[in-house]
Amino acid sequence: QARSALGPALDKATGTLLYNTAARLKDPKHLGFLVGYIARREILTDLQLSAALEYVRSHPLEPLDVADFEQACGVGVCITPEQIEEAVEAVISKHRAELLAERYHFNMGLLMGEARNRLRWADGKTIKNEVDLQVLHLLGPKTEADLEKKPKVAKARLAPAEKQKVAVVENGDMGTETESLLEQLRGEALKFHKPGENYKTEGYVVTPNTMALLKQHLAITGGQVRTRFPPEPNGILHIGHAKAINFNFGYAKANGGVCFLRYDDTNPEKEEEKYFTAIREMVEWLGYQPYAVTHASDYFDQLYIWALELIRRGQAYVCHQKVEEIKGHNPPPSPWRDRPVEESLLLFEDMRKGKFGEGEATLRMKLVMEDGKMDPVAYRVKFTPHHRTGDKWCIYPTYDYTHCLCDSIEHITHSLCTKEFQARRSSYFWLCNALDVYCPVQWEYGRLNLLYTVVSKRKIIRLVETGAVRDWDDPRLFTLTALRRRGFPPEAINNFCARVGVTVAQATMEPHLLEACAREVLNEQAPRAMAVLEPLKVTITNFPAPKGLEVLVPNFPADESRGFHKVPFHQTVYIEETDFREEADKGYKRLAPGQPVGLRHTGYIITVQNVIKDIRGHVIELEVTCTKSDVAEKPKAFIHWVSVPLVCEVRLYERLFLHKNPEDPSEVPGGFLSDLNPDSLRVVHNALVDSSVRSARPFDKFQFERLGYFSVDPDSEEGKMVFNRTVTLKEDPGKA
Repeated sequence: QARSALGPALDKATGTLLYNTAARLKDPKHLGFLVGYIARREILTDLQLSAALEYVRSHPLEPLDVADFEQACGVGVCITPEQIEEAVEAVISKHRAELLAERYHFNMGLLMGEARNRLRWADGKTIKNEVDLQVLHLLGPKTEADLEKKPKVAKARLAPAEKQKVAVVENGDMGTETESLLEQLRGEALKFHKPGENYKTEGYVVTPNTMALLKQHLAITGGQVRTRFPPEPNGILHIGHAKAINFNFGYAKANGGVCFLRYDDTNPEKEEEKYFTAIREMVEWLGYQPYAVTHASDYFDQLYIWALELIRRGQAYVCHQKVEEIKGHNPPPSPWRDRPVEESLLLFEDMRKGKFGEGEATLRMKLVMEDGKMDPVAYRVKFTPHHRTGDKWCIYPTYDYTHCLCDSIEHITHSLCTKEFQARRSSYFWLCNALDVYCPVQWEYGRLNLLYTVVSKRKIIRLVETGAVRDWDDPRLFTLTALRRRGFPPEAINNFCARVGVTVAQATMEPHLLEACAREVLNEQAPRAMAVLEPLKVTITNFPAPKGLEVLVPNFPADESRGFHKVPFHQTVYIEETDFREEADKGYKRLAPGQPVGLRHTGYIITVQNVIKDIRGHVIELEVTCTKSDVAEKPKAFIHWVSVPLVCEVRLYERLFLHKNPEDPSEVPGGFLSDLNPDSLRVVHNALVDSSVRSARPFDKFQFERLGYFSVDPDSEEGKMVFNRTVTLKEDPGKA
């Protein structure tokens, strides 16, 4: 039709517009309408075409208002060369002073943008040519100075509070700066639809009832963004869930909305109370409060009523194929697909009454999913009492049936899920529309995976069963409870998710990037203390006080306004064995005969006078003298120490697995259990820690000077504190 309207010759620009229309228009019912405007040369530019496509997408049902459409698309608007010249002149006049100062280093895109704003339908190339011409007339040809690169402006150093907003990534793969997660999720950042404008989303199915349902939806929500985090309560959340929590709760928070915590409790044999509790604890630990805590089981009655309605509409049927028969992507079609509606209604009622055994009957929906899977199961028989509903039901709905309908009931605006659920998007839209209920929009994002670990529930259970780890919260794992126990602050995990970003592609990250986030936060949060892991006794023979002294130690040496704590300083102190050598090698700066060191925070320098050894020749004690630092030569090093200390247990952790991908058979042919690192845990039973930590409670965090960041473990008890090392002070180059 377009070709006959144009005659035999179709110019390239018109052909490109026609091609783009066919490629970009998802709903073909307005195709002829748009082609007519292009054929008559009333839509001439890609800018006009984009406006036309947006208008059509925004008006999916009602007959189009031609006058309104033409105004929205600039039909009939003629921009003269004189208008373009005048608009560019006005913009250059506005920025004349900056242009003369910066010359060709000035951002010319700013001029282009402002000129385009003045003349929306003007041709971009024509505007650019006019800008180039007028700038050349004002500034003259480029000089050598104009051709030099503009020097980079040094960035101001960030205050601690600002560091929470901007994450400086040490790994080049992730860029140099990252917006905070809320900045990434706010407003137009993700190109998501606005509440009530679901129909503008690509692939969204519009039915004759869609607009009325959306109007009802807006009346209920008031145009509020609504998301949900829907975990299965059959395991503990891991680092990948942290991204989902941040994305769902963060998107709602960034846009003034609310987020539900909804337990997808449709598998009663796998669900336990401890998982419900732990999931909510972890959500709140990360700093989020659910708008409401709901369960899929809250809606079992409504879901059952809708299942009956689906059968009545001829969209579902009772099937007797075995699970083995319908697995895979090319199973045989069900011989019961076309059974009469009344028969399926009676059989479904028999399923509910327990007249079929498990696996003898299912309710299946009549649709083909995006991955080719045909007729997914909606209900199956399970004779397992439910955690919340008891033995009321012996049929339970599946994820494919439950998820979208629960979203609909809760009037979710943005159903955010990981990429593997993309194949279920068609069934999501189909089921809501088959029942004529409000249909939210499903959006997918990439999973977050971590190297050197496993996160699947089945594999963690195997690690626990074999004794490789103690439980789900073993600090060598990357479950959220394990990370909390190890001492990772929630802010560090949230910052890590922000650095990864909200990507469509799957992100597989190194653990040291998460550890870098922890150091950044702990450096600001963890007060300093001193601890000695391998103690060597030191006796100060000329100690300056008969009973001992108290030393004031700053909680945060870089900011003494944050307070001090007192540490006892007596004649006997303990230092690290590694801080003494009988012979000082070249480059060795710590304590040795003839080489004194300073004791941190005391104001004293000690010098070795006598080395005491046991019968095997092992050094067991040093006798030293002390001198005030203000009258002695400055030593090469200052070391940490403890005096009258607490005896504590310290647990030092390394990676649980030796290879990056312990689940990859090509990397670990013997399976993940064969890849365990035998040195992943070292326990120091008699570490010495200064008494300032005596009142610390589980999960309190400290920086043990020169050793790393440590957290009080819940195993601590009266008289024996236990500390977990969260991370070392600096990244181990061998792990990067």
